[in-house]
Amino acid sequence: MSDSSFPEVIPEVKPLIKGIDHIGIAVVDLESAISQYRTVWGNEIVHKEYIEKDRVNEALVAVGDAYLQFLSPADPSSPVAKFLDRRGEGIHHIGYRVDSCSAAVEALKVAGIKLIDEVPRSGSRGTTIAFVHPASANGMLIELVEE
Repeated sequence: MSDSSFPEVIPEVKPLIKGIDHIGIAVVDLESAISQYRTVWGNEIVHKEYIEKDRVNEALVAVGDAYLQFLSPADPSSPVAKFLDRRGEGIHHIGYRVDSCSAAVEALKVAGIKLIDEVPRSGSRGTTIAFVHPASANGMLIELVEE
């Protein structure tokens, strides 16, 4: 007896997510976070950048083949500053690796997923990115990342 809520044949779906690229962590003091990960955990920063579009400073710590991305607001009106005001320091978003950011955005649009970035844009370290709205992702802000 089959469950009538599922089709008899499920079409093959190619996974969009290829891995975790990074976990974005909002911090008030970027230099303090860098110092803690260097002295307590023994990890070095592998990349630092000011991201003008988002008005944040970032520092990346390599952890295996993914990163911890520390984000500190460079402007009190930046999205990360607003996040810190509402929630305090902590996980801000998760970055998923995708083969093609454009293809992933189009597939998500077709699926009815709410996007913050309807068109992919430049991200840090030369990547192409797009953000998925938390309302369509179980409350989690998701960043799609194409290297």
